[in-house]
Amino acid sequence: MNHLAHALLADAGGVEFALGSAQGDFVHGHPDPAWPALRQAGLQFHRAIDRYTDAHPQVAAARNLFEPPLRRYAGIVLDVWFDHLLVRDWDRHGPEESLDHFSRRWLGLLDAHAAALPESLRAFLTWMHTHGLPVAYGSDATLDVVFHALARRLSRPSPIGDALPALQARDDALQHHFDAFFPELVEHARGLRGALLA
Repeated sequence: MNHLAHALLADAGGVEFALGSAQGDFVHGHPDPAWPALRQAGLQFHRAIDRYTDAHPQVAAARNLFEPPLRRYAGIVLDVWFDHLLVRDWDRHGPEESLDHFSRRWLGLLDAHAAALPESLRAFLTWMHTHGLPVAYGSDATLDVVFHALARRLSRPSPIGDALPALQARDDALQHHFDAFFPELVEHARGLRGALLA
């Protein structure tokens, strides 16, 4: 999953838990042992959510909608597209809190603890502010910028930069898979969060 979905799923765990989850794509291997236990639990939560997502039949079916060579990168582009669908259907899948308010609160949390974040996440936080993320995941123009940025980060040429038309062409099918998958993810996350916080 991508940043907005991870933020939403981790939110009920509290500040330290959310901070740990936010670092899931930026900390590799074991975290700093000096981290608070709740922050370490948040990182474990993020990684477990990604494993669950990658193994879910609805996500596998969504990946298979793409032809090679994009199919090889479908997991990456679907993470971003699922945040797009979450923004688009926030009133259905999100909490009662508005998307704008949730996003400001989450970014504010990261800003307030920026000194404790890895440099790569601090750089991405600046990038999110510049491009209006995560709210702007709802914009096709911003998605195009995001996909081109992701393509530049890879060490070899990839079709990710041109992924948007392929996603738009499969919008109805991807919406179907997301609508079947996301409520199950929310339930799984609730149980996982409870176990990690027990």
